[in-house]
Amino acid sequence: MPYKMIQVGAGGFGAEWCRDFLPPNVADGLVEVVAAVDVNPDALANAREGLGLREDQCYSDLDKAFAENPADFCTIVVPPAFHERVADAALAHDMHILSEKPIADTLEASVRIAAKVRAAGKKMGVTMSHRFDQDKTTLREELRSGRHGRLDYLVCRFTCDCRQFGSWGAFRHEIPDSLLIEGAVHHLDILADLADAEGDTLYAQTWNPPWGEFKGDSQALVTLSFGNGVRGFYEGAKTNAVGLNGWCEEYFRAECEGATLVLNTRRLERFAYDPTRQWAKGVEGGGETVPLIEQPKWANTWLIERFVRWLDGGPPMETNVEDNLQSVALVFAAVQSARTGQPVKVQELLEQTKKDMT
Repeated sequence: MPYKMIQVGAGGFGAEWCRDFLPPNVADGLVEVVAAVDVNPDALANAREGLGLREDQCYSDLDKAFAENPADFCTIVVPPAFHERVADAALAHDMHILSEKPIADTLEASVRIAAKVRAAGKKMGVTMSHRFDQDKTTLREELRSGRHGRLDYLVCRFTCDCRQFGSWGAFRHEIPDSLLIEGAVHHLDILADLADAEGDTLYAQTWNPPWGEFKGDSQALVTLSFGNGVRGFYEGAKTNAVGLNGWCEEYFRAECEGATLVLNTRRLERFAYDPTRQWAKGVEGGGETVPLIEQPKWANTWLIERFVRWLDGGPPMETNVEDNLQSVALVFAAVQSARTGQPVKVQELLEQTKKDMT
């Protein structure tokens, strides 16, 4: 029997949930969408068109929607500043939660939400969709296979031209630390996942060029180390003249003992170490192609299914709210480092925040 759910957020990225991510899982009998909520009544057209909801299943009032539609879980696909409000309402109505990233707009709110979910005995997953995209999953499996020896360091590049106001959603041009909160939250998470370790020390520089129409910083350079000794570097930009590696086409390079692995615009290639050669040179695009893993669902569509399997009694999502605090801690360590000009110990920041919240 499908799990009954309420979609909170039908405009912006919520439109993609209504059109693309939820319908395959409805068709598979995993979920039944019983209501949708959005503060903008016009956005609810996406729920009616994509999910086939009736007019009386679409709400502008969150509390009314929850009171009139018993459900097993809700989604949260609204700006991060409103996540805690929705999570509180969901827990008050005995619902599990599947939320878009980040958990919340501050580390303190993220820790509070995780504690509330734990106290209520509910399950909450966070859709770190890019980590579970086809190309990144293939790279992760290559690194986990051991075929390439030990991992030394990782590089990630994400660059876009979204300098004009509204080109990346108006609210992202207005919030503080927009690149870190809304962009690097994915990429730092992927780097930690590829490193297979928690963040240790992080140093970040962020800024906003004068030609960018952002109130918060839209560019970032981040260096970080992980608990197992792996190191990483992140270049993120939303205000460049042209996007070389935008959403879903990011550049990742993994330098391993036995090979260099390069993922660039969804193509993964391998350059093997040859001990018989010195000063060996490789040209990106000329390596051995690694086929991408094939399966029916990826990213958020796959994560919805994984969440349902967890509700069924299966293993917890890797991005359950407790574990996902690590991802949020990386982001806010970067925010703190950028503001203070000092490196930040990620685990100390997270543990101190938890202590301060008790």
